[in-house]
Amino acid sequence: MISSVITGTGSYIPSIKKENSLFENNRFLNTDGSAFQNTNTVIIEKFKAITGIEERRYAETKYNASDLGYFAAQKAIEDAGINPEELDYIIVSHNFGDVKDAAIQSDILPSLATRVKYRLGISNPNCVAYDILFGCPGWVEGVIQAQAFIKAKMAKKCLVIGTETLSRVVDKHDRDSMIYSDGAGACIIEAKENSDSAILSHASQTFAKEEAYHLFFGNSYDKNEDPNVRYIKMHGRKIYEFALTNVPQAMKTALDKSGVSIDDVKKVFIHQANEKMDEAIIKRFYRLYKKQAPEGVMPMSIHKLGNSSVATVPTLLDLVLKGQIENQEVQKGDVIIMASVGAGMNINAIVYRY
Repeated sequence: MISSVITGTGSYIPSIKKENSLFENNRFLNTDGSAFQNTNTVIIEKFKAITGIEERRYAETKYNASDLGYFAAQKAIEDAGINPEELDYIIVSHNFGDVKDAAIQSDILPSLATRVKYRLGISNPNCVAYDILFGCPGWVEGVIQAQAFIKAKMAKKCLVIGTETLSRVVDKHDRDSMIYSDGAGACIIEAKENSDSAILSHASQTFAKEEAYHLFFGNSYDKNEDPNVRYIKMHGRKIYEFALTNVPQAMKTALDKSGVSIDDVKKVFIHQANEKMDEAIIKRFYRLYKKQAPEGVMPMSIHKLGNSSVATVPTLLDLVLKGQIENQEVQKGDVIIMASVGAGMNINAIVYRY
């Protein structure tokens, strides 16, 4: 039987570190443009208490999202020990394309996947490169698509990348801007015969009624800013409630399809959106099985890396596999879950045995 196996991972953590204290001089505003009554010190303390974020990483001005994706891809290819000319697909998930520093326009011509293929120097025209827009769950969905190609015998080797420079699409007057960061993660997925390691199951959903615009592009909260320039905005409370209601159930659907017991799940790699939200999702997931979440089951990177959207899950996975997150590891044979939620509103989950 042919299995879809992750044979290599890679990530790129940008070099510019922005600590919470560096937001002290920002002029944060309410949605109507009025000033907050609280000082920035209080705003930042409350922000850290809710999200868990102490600092985040921003890309150097000379790099765009496609560059970060290329750096992560190089590492994944090297980790897998493959010839990039053998790749059948390059799938790049992102949300905003290449946004040059201080620019107001997204650039996706050519696609970021084509740009990565170009940077990798791949000559093979049968290596198909395309982008996927699926909100924060984009990288997980790219892995699901790669598995589908392998199952259909349309591919033997796929490169899946999640890359983003959210720092370039945020409104500096919106306190939510402190959540977002830049980064990239990638993996190689190969077709393997009779492998113990494999993608066991998945679940994927799109909710597009009143949830469709929980995340959207909107004007700056500073009414003096150009009204034609838009920034990433979100209804945070609605997203929190949506995620707690729907993500645990999607994870359960995927796990039940796999036939694996909840007791055999060793790690859950969940999109690094908000520490309290992720903790609540895990608790509710285990509660569906009338269990308590085991200590250490959920690795976290949000404290130091922030929310880099499509890059959080592959980056976190790579860091754990490379032993770069304290007291976290994945052993051969371990069953893990990778799950995400984001704009769309989209939800997905994968059950994987290493």
